[in-house]
Amino acid sequence: MKIAIYPGSFDPVTFGHLDVISRSAKMVDKLIIGVLINNNKTPLFSTEDRVRMINELISEYSNVEVHSFSGLTVDYAKKVGATMIVRGLRAVTDFEYELQLAQTNKVIAQDIDTLFLATNLKYSYLSSSTVKEIASFNGDISAFVPQSVETAMKKKFGYE
Repeated sequence: MKIAIYPGSFDPVTFGHLDVISRSAKMVDKLIIGVLINNNKTPLFSTEDRVRMINELISEYSNVEVHSFSGLTVDYAKKVGATMIVRGLRAVTDFEYELQLAQTNKVIAQDIDTLFLATNLKYSYLSSSTVKEIASFNGDISAFVPQSVETAMKKKFGYE
């Protein structure tokens, strides 16, 4: 069974993330979306909220699961039996950073490969940070996130 993980903070999950999920789910038997618990960041949404929101959005995929984790991604990959880590690339700057991570991970765990997916052009500029900034000023984020995420963000920022 080919198992891959797609790790990230997903704070919030965007259409770009969902595009990577959709495409990578077709390549493996099981895709695990790993919502990273990062104590160095203060997320807008709790880990539980991010897991719940993603679960609601991926219900059409029978081979996709969502879990949270902390620690090294390669350690989590080993724990769940994954042999691939999925990463989306938006720009050259993403590639430089992600290549360093992939090479470091390969030293730590030789049996785990990184699969880079070029982001769909219509999402190549999109980041969760940008979406949060726009939402914080009650801007229109409907082109960036699903309706349920938009509603949750407006509520978080006190606009609904």
